[in-house]
Amino acid sequence: MSLFTEAHLKPIIFIAAIALLATTPARAQPLVDPSKVAPEYREAAEKRRAEQIRQRECALKADLAKVLPRDRTDFLNHCLEAIAAKQ
Repeated sequence: MSLFTEAHLKPIIFIAAIALLATTPARAQPLVDPSKVAPEYREAAEKRRAEQIRQRECALKADLAKVLPRDRTDFLNHCLEAIAAKQ
């Protein structure tokens, strides 16, 4: 008797479908809003937002350049260094 008969696969497929439906989609990290942060942490929040914007710009450049996943980290690091050198 085979383990992979139709009678054995139906419950497995059903459980897999329920598991996929029960998961929530992953969301990207939202941009930090400095106005919603306590005043003593506002400066750090502004710096974090600026860094997030730079990272998103470089990620967009990587997408437009169709950089391969294996080369993406190097591309992003080089892009971020170039932006830092300009400032």
